[in-house]
Amino acid sequence: MEKVKVGVVGTGHLGNLHAKMYAQIPAADLVGVYDADLAKAERVAAEHGTKAFGHLEQLLDSVQAVNIATTTTAHYDVALQTLERGLHTFIEKPITETIDQAKALVALADAKKLALQVGHIERFNPAILALEQYRIRPLFIESHRLAQFNPRGSEVAVVLDLMIHDIDLILSLVRSRVVRIDANGVAVVSGSEDIANARLQFENGCVANVTASRISQNKMRKMRLFQNDAYISIDFSQGLAEVFRIVDEGDPNIKPTMMLGKIDQGQRKRVIVYEQPEVKEVNALKYELELFVKCVTDGTEPPVTGRDGLQALEVAQEILKMISESTARLLKNN
Repeated sequence: MEKVKVGVVGTGHLGNLHAKMYAQIPAADLVGVYDADLAKAERVAAEHGTKAFGHLEQLLDSVQAVNIATTTTAHYDVALQTLERGLHTFIEKPITETIDQAKALVALADAKKLALQVGHIERFNPAILALEQYRIRPLFIESHRLAQFNPRGSEVAVVLDLMIHDIDLILSLVRSRVVRIDANGVAVVSGSEDIANARLQFENGCVANVTASRISQNKMRKMRLFQNDAYISIDFSQGLAEVFRIVDEGDPNIKPTMMLGKIDQGQRKRVIVYEQPEVKEVNALKYELELFVKCVTDGTEPPVTGRDGLQALEVAQEILKMISESTARLLKNN
C-alpha cells in the first residue's frame, strides 16, 4: 500500500512530538517539516530523519496531508492554504482563534471533500477507550484539569489551553445542545484567565461542572460521570477508568472486579458491582495520528471532525464571554 505523504508545520514542543509519531507510523511517509525558525526545523528534521523545508509552499507542494502544530494564532492562515491546495489537514486544538475562522475552514473542507481533523487528544486516552463497552448517559459530570504554570500556551486563556480538552470530551459524551453557561475566571500570572470554572447545562437535562487551572501546585486530570445506573471515574494522567454499576443479580454478562452490596428493594434483585475495565497500552498521540492517516487513505470521516472542533470552540468562546461579563459586574460592584 502506498504511504500517505505527510508534512508537519510548526516544530515547537508539539510539532516535534507529531513528527516523531509520523516517523513511526508505517502508513505515513514523513516528507518533511517547516517552521518560521529554520534552525529549529532543521534540528527536528535531523532528529527524525526527514527534511527541513525553507519555505512553506515547498513543503505543501510535496505532500498529500499536513499536520499543523503552530501557535493557535497561525492555525487559520496555514489551514486555509493547505485546504485551498487540496491537502488533508490535521490541526491541533483549538481549531482556530475565532468561530468565523473555524466555520470557514469547515465549509472549505466540506466543499473540497477533504479530511479535517482536530487534535483533541483526550478522545484517545486509554481510560476513555476502555469505556467503549459501556453505555454512557451522564446526568451530571464533574471535571478537573489542573497544571503547574508553564509559559508555553499562556498566550491564550486557560479555557482554550486546557479546559477545551474537557469541553470537547463532554460534548462527545452528552450529545446534546448546551442551553446555558455560567462561568467565572481569574487572570493571576498572565494576561488572560489562568483559572476558570464553568457550569454547562444541556437540553437533555445533563449538567457539567468544569474546572481548569494552570497555576496549581499539583497536577490533576480527572473526570467523574454520574448516571442513573452508574458512577464512572476517569483519571487521564493514570489512564485509568473505574466503574461502579447497579446490575441485575445473576446477570451472566457481568464479570465485576468485586461485589459491593445488594439492593433488595423492589421486585428486581440488584447488586452493586465495581469494575476496572481493561486498559490497552495505547499512545494517544500516535493513535490519533494513525487514524488521521487512515481516514486520508480510506476517505472516511475523521474521528474528531472540524465540526467537532468548531462546537468545542463555540462553547469555549461563550465561556470566555461569560467570564468577561462576570468580571465586569464584579469590578462595577466593587
